[in-house]
Amino acid sequence: MKKAGVLAVIAFVVANVSAQAPNPRFGKWKLKSDTPAPASNIMTYEPFGAKGMKITIDAVDRNGVASQWYYSTMFDGKDEPITGNPGSDTGSVRVVTNRINEIVYKKGGRVTQVLTNVLSPDGNTIGVMYMRADADGKTTGVTFAIYERMK
Repeated sequence: MKKAGVLAVIAFVVANVSAQAPNPRFGKWKLKSDTPAPASNIMTYEPFGAKGMKITIDAVDRNGVASQWYYSTMFDGKDEPITGNPGSDTGSVRVVTNRINEIVYKKGGRVTQVLTNVLSPDGNTIGVMYMRADADGKTTGVTFAIYERMK
């Protein structure tokens, strides 16, 4: 009887853990671009901790110069350190809906960029709106990018 109870508890825990779907953003995403090689931009989203995500950006500019930067988030809107990005030293991610995240990058405590990251209904495309800000917080540019899931 005791063994049956223990097995029932284990089965319940396993069922609940496997019922939790992984973040649909996990994986590699490549920027859809008409820029000729060697230019490229790949975002990698990986699990971090129990509910967070590590974001890594691997880029190659048009001159073939490679760069990589990364940070982790718990999706709580709190600033986390960024490694390798000269334009930003912290990043925060806040969930707006299950398909939309707001990302804020800062340098020296000042907002440098706000991104709206939208996952498509089929889960294979991410659209990103980038809003850049100057030292006074004034928006200096808005650009859009499309990333496609790499298979």
